[in-house]
Amino acid sequence: MSVLNDRGLGMAARRGETQGGSDRPFNNLLHRLNASDFALIAPHLTHQEAKANELLYNPGEDVDIVHFPCGPSLASFMVPNEDGRDVETILVGREGAVGGIVSEGYLPAYTRIIVKFGGPFVCLPVGKLNAAKVKSASLRNIFARYADCMLAQTFQSTACNAIHTIEQRTAKWIISAMERAEGDNVVPLTHEQLSTLLGVGRSYTSRVIQTFKAEGVLQTRRGSILVRDRDALRMRACLCNEAVKIHFEEVLRGVYPAEAAHSR
Repeated sequence: MSVLNDRGLGMAARRGETQGGSDRPFNNLLHRLNASDFALIAPHLTHQEAKANELLYNPGEDVDIVHFPCGPSLASFMVPNEDGRDVETILVGREGAVGGIVSEGYLPAYTRIIVKFGGPFVCLPVGKLNAAKVKSASLRNIFARYADCMLAQTFQSTACNAIHTIEQRTAKWIISAMERAEGDNVVPLTHEQLSTLLGVGRSYTSRVIQTFKAEGVLQTRRGSILVRDRDALRMRACLCNEAVKIHFEEVLRGVYPAEAAHSR
C-alpha cells in the first residue's frame, strides 16, 4: 500500500486510476468534493490493489477504514443468513465508498463487504474523515447525501427482490455492473456471483442465462458475460436501477457513472 501524496498520485495517473486528467483518484464521490475539502483528506489517502473476492469487512469487525472503489472496481454488501448463504444487497463502484461513511468512531460492520471486481481502491482512515468533517460543513454534507443514496439503493433492492422476476433482476444486475465497468460490454460476472446477487440457486441463474443467450442478448465467456444487445437487455430489466440513478442525480448530481459511448 502506498500513500497517495504528490508522487503517489502521479503513479496512479500512469496506471489510469485518476479522473478526467486531474490528480484525483478515479472515484466520482472524491471528484465531487471541492478543492478545499479534498485537500483536507488528500494527505491521508492510500492506494490499494484489491483482488476479486477479497474481504474488506466481516460482520462485527470495527470499521476503521473507508474504501473508495476506483475505475471499474466494485465492492458488494453481503448479508449472511442462518442457512449459511450470503445474499448480496447493493453494489458500490466509483460513485461511492464503503465503510464508515457517516459513523463517528469505530462502529462494528453489520454486513460482509467484499471486492466484487478487483482493481484499484483508495483508502482513508475513518478518524481522518471524521476530523475533516469537523472542519468542513460542505464535506459533511456530501457524505451525508451519499449515505442517503446508499439507503435508497437498499430500499430499492428490497422492493425489487419482493416483486420482480428472476429474469428482470438478472438483467438489472448485469446492467448495474456494466455501467460501473466503464461502459464495457464485457462484465466479469460468473454464474455463481449472479446467483449470490439474485439470492437463488445456481441452476435458476443458469436457466435465465441460457434464455438470454438463445435470444442473442448476451454470451458467456470464462468468468465473464458479454452483452451483445444492450437495448434488449434493458427491455428485460425492471426499472429499479433507473430509479436509483434518478435519485443519485437529484441528491448528488454527476456522481453516478454516466454510460460511455459504445459500439454495437
